[in-house]
Amino acid sequence: MITTLVFDIGNVLIRWDPVAPFLPHLGDRDSVQAFLDRVWFRALNLRADGGESFADLATEIADPDDRALFAAYLPGYAASITDPIEGTWALMDRLRARGHAIHAITNWSAQTWPLGLATHPRLATAFGTTIVSGIEGVIKPDPRIFALLCDRAGVAPEDCLFIDDSAYNIAGALASGMAAHRFTDPETLERDLTARGLL
Repeated sequence: MITTLVFDIGNVLIRWDPVAPFLPHLGDRDSVQAFLDRVWFRALNLRADGGESFADLATEIADPDDRALFAAYLPGYAASITDPIEGTWALMDRLRARGHAIHAITNWSAQTWPLGLATHPRLATAFGTTIVSGIEGVIKPDPRIFALLCDRAGVAPEDCLFIDDSAYNIAGALASGMAAHRFTDPETLERDLTARGLL
């Protein structure tokens, strides 16, 4: 019986737009996207989510102009997370009112997590247990991160419904024994939660 909801944060509760921090430097989204592709930004960012520092990652970028531009990400980071997904927050409030425990597992850099809390202070109080990959040094879908959540929250995997927008992370949760919902939008999530008798 599911008693516990485990939320991802990026693109479930808060939209993440990695283009935004670079727009002041490059002027348009196409130019930024070309830069992100050129430096393999998503791969570098995932390593930051695993605990590596942005400064160390920058040293791997050969072109000095690209390396300097990459360094602009951290000071401009807040621009990437300006928009909360309010429909999901509202569902979370309803779940909490029904007595369900609410936790989070997020792939998020230890360096940018404090900026996330400053931009969206309710992240600090929304969850009973919050597992931040960059702090722990392990990222979804590694089974260790799901086990860590269960250990700290005092729940069994079969107690949990995990909600994430990534198919890889959903597969990891299912392999760990959790039920899972791949997030697309709050309306679809609401229908699933209702069908499961959670709302």
